[in-house]
Amino acid sequence: MNGIEGRLLLAGVGALLCVTTTDVPAQAESAIRRVAPGLEEVVVTARKRDESSLDVPVAVNVFTAADIEAAGIERPQDFIDLTPNMSLVQTQNQGTSFVTVRGISQARNSEPSVAVLIDGVLMVNPSQFNQELVDIESIQVLKGPQGALYGRNAIGGAILVNTRMPTDTFESSVTLGYDSGPGYKGRASVSGPLTDTLKYRAVVSYLDTDGYIDNEFLGEEADPFRDLSGRLRFVWEPFAGFSADLRLNGSQVKTQALYFNITESVNDTSLPVRVNNAGVNERDMYNASLKLDFANDAGTFTSITSYDTLEEILTGDQFNFLPIEESVLFDQFGADQAQHQFLDVKALSQELRFTSPGERRVRWIAGVYGIWTDRFISTGNVFDLGTGSVPEVRRTPLPLFNPQFTFLADSQENFAWAVFGNVDVDLTEQLEMSMALRYDRDERENTTETPNEFFQGPLVGVATQGEVRKHTWDEWQPKVTLRYKPSADSTLYAGFSRGFRSGGFNQTGVGAAGIAGIDDLFDAETADTYELGAKAELFDRRLAVNLGLYHTRAEGSYYFVFDPVTSTQNLGNLDRVEYQGAELELRGRLGEGLDAWLGAGYTDSEIKASRRDPNDVGNQAPLVSEYSVNLGLQYRRELMAGLSGFVRSDVELIGPTWFYPDNFTERDPVELVNLRLGLEGGAWSAVAWVRNLTDEKYNAEWSPGPQFFPNPGYTNNFVFKALPRRWGFDLTYRF
Repeated sequence: MNGIEGRLLLAGVGALLCVTTTDVPAQAESAIRRVAPGLEEVVVTARKRDESSLDVPVAVNVFTAADIEAAGIERPQDFIDLTPNMSLVQTQNQGTSFVTVRGISQARNSEPSVAVLIDGVLMVNPSQFNQELVDIESIQVLKGPQGALYGRNAIGGAILVNTRMPTDTFESSVTLGYDSGPGYKGRASVSGPLTDTLKYRAVVSYLDTDGYIDNEFLGEEADPFRDLSGRLRFVWEPFAGFSADLRLNGSQVKTQALYFNITESVNDTSLPVRVNNAGVNERDMYNASLKLDFANDAGTFTSITSYDTLEEILTGDQFNFLPIEESVLFDQFGADQAQHQFLDVKALSQELRFTSPGERRVRWIAGVYGIWTDRFISTGNVFDLGTGSVPEVRRTPLPLFNPQFTFLADSQENFAWAVFGNVDVDLTEQLEMSMALRYDRDERENTTETPNEFFQGPLVGVATQGEVRKHTWDEWQPKVTLRYKPSADSTLYAGFSRGFRSGGFNQTGVGAAGIAGIDDLFDAETADTYELGAKAELFDRRLAVNLGLYHTRAEGSYYFVFDPVTSTQNLGNLDRVEYQGAELELRGRLGEGLDAWLGAGYTDSEIKASRRDPNDVGNQAPLVSEYSVNLGLQYRRELMAGLSGFVRSDVELIGPTWFYPDNFTERDPVELVNLRLGLEGGAWSAVAWVRNLTDEKYNAEWSPGPQFFPNPGYTNNFVFKALPRRWGFDLTYRF
């Protein structure tokens, strides 16, 4: 690159970064290493084969192990914050978090909007998603429907998380940390061979913090958090062409939940948390999976078997989330109420897949998938007796009115299966066509477990205990992509794909509660997406540019309504929503040790038809942010022999966001800044960090409350506080 090109590059990228002095997000360092001369290329598995991220005709954000460490990625929120046109809402309790990608959103008790795979194994329940990410090798975020290759619910994309593999030689590491909760963290891993053909890797993580959000009434934090997680992985390779990968995971979380505020506007952050019941939120989840690969000249046969269990209980205050003497119900009836929810899920899944060799002109993949799920959920209200604790009601209610006020329970048995295939054909040296097709069929059976005496008031006669409801959803999902490579350093692609996620059952009886658009059944969702993309590496591979344009027509998009009368979380469908938008990513190396990254995404959503209310037409879809911008710088320098230092910061801008189809309230734009400073000395490292440096105050979620009591209209709505500024430091030593 000549001097003129260098000055133009520095001037252009410098202009993009002049609005802040922040540093590169996680994927920046990895991508820059890939595009800079002589540095390593990043390989992705977006099409279940190893390919350069430049060559794959998919919008993909990649986070390598080095990126994850440099950016301090420890849970899903951290890497989603660094991905344009993607957001994560964490609200209510540990198991309630939902992803929105390119407008395709998720809601409580719905199927996820993205397929999540850990070491190639599909996560079966959205309540598993919000977990600690420990000892991770890479994370790949694929945007646009990916169901043909990555399974059910990949309607908005797929997230591929790969943990570190067992090693041929002994290695270990220990990390100790402190945060401003105050809190303490400890993580350790050990890996090595057991025999010539058997390797292992063991990881344990413990986190305990008092929390960051004050409960003014109880004089303590509302969000204390404790997590104990562990993973054990064995890889056995007894002979060439065969491997067995056994993975065992466990996680136990104890925290609190349901510390909402009641207000009209999503931008009202003035109210302190003042619940008189601290509440309990405990989640236990375990997984065992076995992946077998048999490879020969014809291709590779893969079998993936997985068994998952998840159990979560949460209790806490109920509307209007104030001390008893100040509550609406106490004022009207002389008594207050609290609530509880219990979820118990077990799932067994099996995938069989055959993959042809990747070096041929025609490459193909074919497979079948099946999953059996047993799910139980109960929700209810109890009278608040002022003791500061709420009974942990699970499968059996307390006596009616002593103190159980309402109780609804359902069990579900689901069987879903799919067949899928994909073919890639090199039409010429520069032109490739990919064609994929998947068929999903989801058969669900719901049994009412609510005792008959709890069908009171508007629920009288709507159902009886033991009543069974059945429904089946199915869909064909085609995908066609054309990729053209004008040169070795550029890629153009265009495609069409259809995404699908199944419908399901709200709890029996909520259809009789009179909630607009809500029935005992919510429908499936489909999304047809058209996409154009371009990727290039410029200026002697010192600048990488990715551009994507997309248009999606979705039918059956979800929206969420909480009904405090029955303490149920309900889903409804919008008939048709259209999304269109664009993404631009720039990654560049400004000089030795100085890296920069900019990502910008824009999504315009419009409700075209609504069974909930015809007046919704023309509004923005729920949970969709109009734009997102991720911007950063990172500077790394050797300070002396064997000692180096780095400084990095990340800025995330989140545009206006709507939370309900009628667009009653719009959250103002949010700006978040993170900062990290570190020293590295061979086997050890020390990092100081701050998240939400400017202590931005905003609410993570707004959802509509009761419209009839005590006043009609939007005066009784729920908001959930986002986390304030946190800081801490971590010390790591590698043996």
